[in-house]
Amino acid sequence: MSEPFSVLVTVRGYETDVQGHLNQSVYLNYAEHARWSLLQAAGISQARLVSHGVGPVALETTLSFRRELLAGDEVEVTCDFEWSDGKTFRVHQLIRKTDGTVAAEVTGVGGLMDLKARKLVARPQERFKELADDPSPFGL
Repeated sequence: MSEPFSVLVTVRGYETDVQGHLNQSVYLNYAEHARWSLLQAAGISQARLVSHGVGPVALETTLSFRRELLAGDEVEVTCDFEWSDGKTFRVHQLIRKTDGTVAAEVTGVGGLMDLKARKLVARPQERFKELADDPSPFGL
């Protein structure tokens, strides 16, 4: 099995709270950034999604904080898709310091919405394969 897709992010000072650690909502931004970066790495832009009448949607997100992050910390944000035969998929993400310490775990359930019908498409991995120049970042 290959390593999950990942991006590097440096914690910026303005993202921290009064205690000096990364504000809780920013962890979700980092996870979202990694997911969109994965789409870009696969060759799927937002414009391409819209032109094909589909868009990814988040249905559920769970965020577990493990260790604080401080301004200047560099983290790796992973993104690993788990596919099913239905209309949804799971995304497993770690936000990990460069020394390997896990700062947060993000798990989510998502789908791919038909923008005209406003309903989830069946087997979204097949649509992602069709749209992607390189489906390997998705594990496909």
